[in-house]
Amino acid sequence: MRELKLDQLRTLVTIAELGSFAAAARALHLAAPTVSLHVAELESRLGAPLLLRQRQRVVATGIGEGLIERARRLLVDVDAALDDVARQVEGRAGRVRLGASTGALAWLLPQALETMGRDHPGIDVQVAVLTSQEALSRLQDGTLDIGLVALPQAAVNGLQIVPWRRDPVMAFVPRSWTLPRAITPVWLAARPLILNDATTRLHRMTMDWFSAAGEQPQARIELNYNDAIKSLVAAGYGAALLPREEGAAALDERIAIAPLTPRLWRPLGLAHRAGKPEPATRHVLDALAAIRQR
Repeated sequence: MRELKLDQLRTLVTIAELGSFAAAARALHLAAPTVSLHVAELESRLGAPLLLRQRQRVVATGIGEGLIERARRLLVDVDAALDDVARQVEGRAGRVRLGASTGALAWLLPQALETMGRDHPGIDVQVAVLTSQEALSRLQDGTLDIGLVALPQAAVNGLQIVPWRRDPVMAFVPRSWTLPRAITPVWLAARPLILNDATTRLHRMTMDWFSAAGEQPQARIELNYNDAIKSLVAAGYGAALLPREEGAAALDERIAIAPLTPRLWRPLGLAHRAGKPEPATRHVLDALAAIRQR
């Protein structure tokens, strides 16, 4: 059984609204025989007359009126759907799924989201807290559009990973401590430490930094939430090694920050599927690029 066609329904509705086959042909920019064919095909498909051709005006039959009422609603929905797609194609609307660590979510991502809300309010950015490996896996299976990931990363088939920014890792210590001229691995290893948990790239970077100086410290506690770590530092529980993002909120006055010797950096990258991104995704990537560290 043949399916109903939207152009046939649109022709039927237009005839009913204008009361004339000729007027409908002009309004739809169709040839008169095409308009007649659309109606004939509908009537043949349904097995019932839909229009009554009177001397002055074409009017709908009872069956035709019921179909026209439903067709109007259907065409409104179709037009709305096409408009939504057009807005997405033009980058005026859409949904972008983004994954990032809690550290990036706290200070970096809000800057990009503020730009998106101002310049592209029709784009919905959905954010998930993910590790770098979780983000890359979800990018591959198509359930994520952008990932903020720790670098370096091995090449992943079908994905593009580009450097985004590099933030210095600093020593966050209780202000009550007496600090040496240089914060070295040897000095920190002898103090109580609060570190990111072992599943994070920052933990591995930190332990490599200690290991290069011959140190293998044991953390007093490991967490994966930087704000909680800072609260413990402020309480005098220990020292932490955390990235210091430019533009981050002011710290608790009980915390002192000092650079490490030798220096340590936390590099981040932007990951997305290879090829030309969808317009909405491109806008989010542009907003993130605007806060790329110079």
